[in-house]
Amino acid sequence: MTAYEVARLSEIPDRGILLVTLGNLEIGLYRAGDTVRAWRNHCPHMAAPVCRGNVTGTMLTGDVYEYEYGRDGEILQCPWHGWEFDLETGRHLAPGSWARLRGYPTEVVDGIVLLHLRSSPGPVPGEVARAAHRGAATDDADVVEPTER
Repeated sequence: MTAYEVARLSEIPDRGILLVTLGNLEIGLYRAGDTVRAWRNHCPHMAAPVCRGNVTGTMLTGDVYEYEYGRDGEILQCPWHGWEFDLETGRHLAPGSWARLRGYPTEVVDGIVLLHLRSSPGPVPGEVARAAHRGAATDDADVVEPTER
C-alpha cells in the first residue's frame, strides 16, 4: 500500500468533511475528534457526489409514534435523494439496506492525515485540491502539495 499525505488534522472541521482530490479520486475526509475516516465521493444509489451533502443527524425511533433527533454530526445526507449514511461505518441507515460508502484506510501521524491506497489513484499532478464543509460543500478549493510516503 502507498500512503499519501492529504491534509493536516487541524484542516478538517470536527464533525465535518474535507474534500480532497488525489489523482482520479475525490475523497471526503470525515473527522470525529482525532479519528479520521475516508469515503469515496460516490453514492452507491445513483453515483451522486455524496460527500458534498450535509453532515447532520437523523431521526431516532423510540416507542410507537415517538421520534427524536439524534446523532448530530454523525450522518452524511446525500445531496441528490437524501440517502443517509453513518459516517463511522459507511452503512446506509435504511433497515436491511445493502448499500454502503466505499472507505479507505487512514492514519494520523504527528497531526498529518495519511490515506492508504492499494493501487494508484491515477496521475497525481503534484497537487491535492481540497474544500472543507460542515454543511454542503462549496466549489471553492485550496490547492496544496501532497507527499507520497
